Amino acid sequence: MIRLVNICKTYKSQMVLDRLNLEIDHKKITVIIGKSGEGKSVLLKHIIGLSKPDSGNIYIDGVDITKINDKKLNEVRKKFGMLFQDSALFDSMTVGENVAFPLKEHTRLSKKDIDNIVEDKLSYVSLESVAYKMPSELSGGMRKRVGLARALALDPEIILFDEPTSGLDPVTCDSIDNLIVETWQRTKSTFVVISHDIESTFKIAHKVGMLYNGKIIEIGTPVEIKSSNNPIVKRFIRRRDI
Repeated sequence: MIRLVNICKTYKSQMVLDRLNLEIDHKKITVIIGKSGEGKSVLLKHIIGLSKPDSGNIYIDGVDITKINDKKLNEVRKKFGMLFQDSALFDSMTVGENVAFPLKEHTRLSKKDIDNIVEDKLSYVSLESVAYKMPSELSGGMRKRVGLARALALDPEIILFDEPTSGLDPVTCDSIDNLIVETWQRTKSTFVVISHDIESTFKIAHKVGMLYNGKIIEIGTPVEIKSSNNPIVKRFIRRRDI
């Protein structure tokens, strides 16, 4: 479903992605790990087409999104849902309006149908009682849940998660991990998760890839990554400087 071939990207003379190759397993949870500043979020933006590589190819369902115009790219993006690191909720909208936003933008559903979907998605993340609250009234974990409900609004084939447990306490992190796994079990969508949280990674992942110096230096199952002989991978998962 998702394949990146020889992706290069430079920002301000710094090579962020360097001939990166990656294939994401269909209908599985793939977690990309790496220390801060390695370009994990940049990689995610390339997958969804928010950034364009200097060179290389990105295939989504066989379509090279580096070669298509904006109209066709927007059609491809409808396959995606995304949970941003800071949840990226609209502060001027209620929780319900936030979840409804992609439905109003990309469908011609009636208000009644949209309201029903919003209620369903909020119920799924156990927040049906907060539809009329503002994002500022919610905790960090609740905002993440609303962000996930919004990401699920269009029933996407692919969901991208940018540091879903960042800034949360351990108990809330654990609940978000559980929600990600439960969501995957329910939807069987393709999940791509960016994370530097090792415990979370091994709890949710089917495959783990490590980004280092602009390349995926190793990819495998959690068991394979835990037993890796690569010294960089070993130091990272043991939380030592790399």
